[in-house]
Amino acid sequence: MRGGKRVVITYGTYDLLHHGHIRLMERAKELGDYLIVGVTSDAFDKSRGKLNVEQPFSERLRAVQDAGIADLVIAEEFQGQKIADIKKYGVDVFAIGSDWEGRFDHLGRYCDVVYLPRTQGVSSTELRAERSASMELCCIGSGYLMERFTGESRHVAGVEVTCGFSPTGDNSAFEAAGVPVAKTLSDALERCTAVYICEPIDERAGLIRCALEAGKHVLCEAPMFLSLDEGRDLFALADERGLVLMEALKTAYFPAFERLQLLLENGIVGEVKDVDASFSHVFDGLNRADRYEGSFYDMGATVCLPAMAFLGTVYQDARFTCAFDDDFCTWAKLDLAYGTASATLRVGRGMKTEGDMVVTGTDGYVYVPAPWWKTEYFEVRHEDLRDTKKYYFDYAGEGLRYELFEFAHLAATEPAERIPARGEGEVLAVAALVAQFDQGRVRRLEKGAWAFNGGETVVDR
Repeated sequence: MRGGKRVVITYGTYDLLHHGHIRLMERAKELGDYLIVGVTSDAFDKSRGKLNVEQPFSERLRAVQDAGIADLVIAEEFQGQKIADIKKYGVDVFAIGSDWEGRFDHLGRYCDVVYLPRTQGVSSTELRAERSASMELCCIGSGYLMERFTGESRHVAGVEVTCGFSPTGDNSAFEAAGVPVAKTLSDALERCTAVYICEPIDERAGLIRCALEAGKHVLCEAPMFLSLDEGRDLFALADERGLVLMEALKTAYFPAFERLQLLLENGIVGEVKDVDASFSHVFDGLNRADRYEGSFYDMGATVCLPAMAFLGTVYQDARFTCAFDDDFCTWAKLDLAYGTASATLRVGRGMKTEGDMVVTGTDGYVYVPAPWWKTEYFEVRHEDLRDTKKYYFDYAGEGLRYELFEFAHLAATEPAERIPARGEGEVLAVAALVAQFDQGRVRRLEKGAWAFNGGETVVDR
């Protein structure tokens, strides 16, 4: 009770507020005397994988307030907040739509739980579908990533996987997901408006070119190129055709990584002076006969991400120290010098090390525990450890849906208005490092001799 009044609380996203939302709030209000409505924040929606919300939190909050039904409108910002709100506001009744039947029975320990019938024939999902064009996506490739990607795509509104194509003929991932199979690349490109590419590294650039020349947007696993010139040419082709060419690097779009980057840009540890990160795997079935499955080819783009995001793309010197098993690189350590900052980045396939990350600043440091590339948690530490702040962020599923959402959003935006989360310069800076590694300009530990000719500076456009 609140001042002798029976208090009712309900929650929702309230995207594109419609009469179904209005009717549900009215029904909730009828259960008591005082109605509180919780509106999910943008960050909370993203953390739970709800990526199809069109309106920002401020607009959704104002729409609920302007409806004039709620006595109090609050933000829902984290998992578990409902119990805290029930206690804080002395709630007597928790009300929610009947499509959540049974999901909130546990709240019965604190108040009455009522599931309200929803208004048939209208939903935010249907309204969004009417307002936005659908992306018809063809997946090109095979293997475990393809299987995960087709599954994750179902959670991104406006994206439909229309077909799959495997140049090797391995269609098992598509068959398991019930995705139609195209017999040829040309057939596949005729069935889609965009492609996702997950083929061996040395085949990616050719497939990207074919897709762009066919007028398709492209999302491709990282790294996309083996040479800087190749990358520049393909970005120029995409720009010329008004198409999106985006590197699939899911860590860059995780809620925790995005928030960490914003905190660092706002000086939470002062000026960033060093980034130290490692990424390694030991597993059965490693194909050491394929050099392109080696450490830096396969994992270099990921481990370079924090250096490029936190320190920039203009490095003065780049030095590799690598261990090889014949032509297969099992371990690579990359030292980047930025003039006023540095980065040490390690990758291993067939070797294992601690997969954490430390970002050093002039006023503190950030510690991200292993595996940092899948982080949901990090700490900001200062000289006085009592000032340590801990940050928690969930991500949904495999995390692939976040990069796919960004890709679909860019494709639906007019070329002149596109603002990608990762710029072309960042992708090309990594391409320059991949090219340096591919050309053998590294120190091979087993030989003990330098074969390094100097780093290459790449300027972000």
